Amino acid sequence: MASSQLITTFLLLSALALSRIDSSSCQVVKAKVSCVDCPSQNNVDLSGIKVSVKCEKVKKVEVAFTRHDGSFEAKLPLGSDPHNSGRCLARILGGPKQLYASRKDMVSQIVKDKKEGNTNTYTISTPLSFFTTKPKARNNNIGSSKTVDLPLPPEWGLAPSSYYVPFFPIIGIP
Repeated sequence: MASSQLITTFLLLSALALSRIDSSSCQVVKAKVSCVDCPSQNNVDLSGIKVSVKCEKVKKVEVAFTRHDGSFEAKLPLGSDPHNSGRCLARILGGPKQLYASRKDMVSQIVKDKKEGNTNTYTISTPLSFFTTKPKARNNNIGSSKTVDLPLPPEWGLAPSSYYVPFFPIIGIP
């Protein structure tokens, strides 16, 4: 009887001690995502965008959802320290609506936050940004696909010149 009361007391005290642990002692990433082509950042609802946090040498991936203003908080996976475990990255995964982002804007490295006094707070090195509409292609170095059609007299009975003008014969193969 006394041993069961001792075990119960021990469990209650350990549960009380664990409930008093401050979550700020964990390593937390605090950052924001931004919409590039939204008309006004104040009136746009950026909630529900999924952001993942992954460190190189840790298998677990943490996922966070953004709030109305685009900010998010994610705990770094257990056993990860951006300085000791290698590179840690934050990545935009998607949202409630279709998002468009370039590869360089949808991934950011996690670094220590210099503004916060807390040593367990991290942020992202470059902004995570996206478009809500498909952006137009920039610097598209693809040339025209028009073919050259030289006027040939119809009496010759040949196919249009575009069928054989771009042909370059290979000469010299035995």
